[in-house]
Amino acid sequence: MPAEPAEKQLTWRERVQEFRGALKNVPLAFRLLWEADRASTLALAAVTVLGGVMPVCQAWVTQLIIDGVLETVRSGGSAAEGLRRVGPFIAAEFGLIMLGAINGQVRALADQLINHRLGHLINTRIIRKALDLEARHFEDADFYDKMQNARRQSEWRAMNVVRHCFLLAQNALTLLSFAAVVIAFNPWIALVLFGATIPAFVVQCHYSALKFRLDHWRTPETRSMAYLEQVLTLDTHVKEVKLFGLGETLLARYSKIFRGIFEEDARLARSTSVKSLLWGLLATATYYGAYVWIVREALAGAITVGQMTLYVAVFSQSQGTFNGLLDNLRHLYEDGLFLSNLFSFLALGGEPAAATGGRARPRTDAARGIELEGVWFQYPGRSDWALQGIDLAVASGEKLALVGDNGAGKTTLIKLLTRLYEPTRGRILFRGVDLKDWDADELREKVGAIFQDFVRYHLPFGENIGLGSVRHLADAERIEASARKAGADAVAAALPKGYGTMLGRWFDSGHELSGGQWQKVALARAFMREADVLILDEPTASLDAKAEYEVFQRFQELAENRIVLLVSHRFSTVRMADRIAVVQGGKIAELGSHRELLARGGTYAKLFELQAQGYR
Repeated sequence: MPAEPAEKQLTWRERVQEFRGALKNVPLAFRLLWEADRASTLALAAVTVLGGVMPVCQAWVTQLIIDGVLETVRSGGSAAEGLRRVGPFIAAEFGLIMLGAINGQVRALADQLINHRLGHLINTRIIRKALDLEARHFEDADFYDKMQNARRQSEWRAMNVVRHCFLLAQNALTLLSFAAVVIAFNPWIALVLFGATIPAFVVQCHYSALKFRLDHWRTPETRSMAYLEQVLTLDTHVKEVKLFGLGETLLARYSKIFRGIFEEDARLARSTSVKSLLWGLLATATYYGAYVWIVREALAGAITVGQMTLYVAVFSQSQGTFNGLLDNLRHLYEDGLFLSNLFSFLALGGEPAAATGGRARPRTDAARGIELEGVWFQYPGRSDWALQGIDLAVASGEKLALVGDNGAGKTTLIKLLTRLYEPTRGRILFRGVDLKDWDADELREKVGAIFQDFVRYHLPFGENIGLGSVRHLADAERIEASARKAGADAVAAALPKGYGTMLGRWFDSGHELSGGQWQKVALARAFMREADVLILDEPTASLDAKAEYEVFQRFQELAENRIVLLVSHRFSTVRMADRIAVVQGGKIAELGSHRELLARGGTYAKLFELQAQGYR
């Protein structure tokens, strides 16, 4: 795995811009935090302020106790007198310790509550964005890289931003109180103590940026690992993996990708550790130099023993606090870089405004069906045309079959008609209105569909059908009626819990169906809608001849007064259509009824004859 992209040297100006860009994500993270849990956010703010001022209060009380004890000894006072003098200070220190313990528990509780709610909010936002995006995004490898980056670390990175931001504020408050003490003693010591921690901070920031660029660059590799994990562990792949003996081969490929990633991480971690250690030693040396200075001042009688104790504690904690402040700032920078993946994904454009009800559409004409006028379409990132100048009219109530080789453009046409994609050129009208002017949800409510790659939901049998019309998901009568139309009622009758039987093997008591049974369920799902348009993409591909005949006997009745678009390779199926369109190279090559196309002796006739020979 080459290292050049991660190791690219940036100018100081570019580094500053990158740093500022990362910190711009901090307010956005806090906006998510506030939305997720306002009460816990306010609690964290309160414990941060309290935690910031407590260290200097404790150091000051300790000085008062020590000086009180020494003064009692020096004046020859009794033990009782000494206890009366320092007793209130001891009580105050005990109170501060108890307050600190309570403060820590409140912080831990608020942190835990926020962690769960913020994680849920972020995951919900990512899923909702995916639901809002056009289908074209899901056929783009770059999109999957962006979604992988957004999902992979956003949850804990956002929580880290919150955590480190509050710690940064607490460190700043503590440091301000410490700085007042240190500067009052000697400004030069303050400058040396704080300045010695800056080089280690710069080194850490540099390697945080390298880590971000490295992780961003190798997203395809991590996505490959996730895919291989699915292949090796999911029930849908287990038969082929075992039959073809793919396990060790794919596992070796998985391990090879891991080793490449690990070697990059290990090299970066070693380099970071060595340089951080060297610069850390400088900070330690400056602290002990200041320590010697304080001891010399105490021995010379310039300060009391209690003051010496105060200054030593303050010097030690101030350098640690300043180092912690810089470390939290460095973490904010790193986490902010990674959060840019989340916010850039959430900023992706969704469906066009008109598709979400952005403006009123013109009045429709129920007498008109579907009309394609000069429709061209090109998939993103492709130079070839999937569709070229399609002109086609499907009358209201007409049944049109689409046939052609794989890749000819049949499925692309279906995607355009269901508005999963927008035409690159030309327009499509339904009931006389451009699809762009329809509300997307309203348009899709008028379409019932079963696709060749239909989904097998690991949900109860009844819900698998009910999902065809979500608003009728609890309507048992409608679900059972749809099952009868598709012949799926017999499948339900044979299951142990009928329509309540869990399907699939992912959950307890799950029941697996055959391919043909699943297809009947998918057909029933399509029949859940009282749709004006039925789209059937290879609707009987997994059914035997008898089941196919039964389905199409019902289909003739169900399709009455509806537009039907049927995609199939079975000519026994497509001959039932009113007209048949032969799609070749993204164009309509032939159009007519079964009899008309046979009489022409063109592509359709040749394909029909080839298929018919297989049954002789």
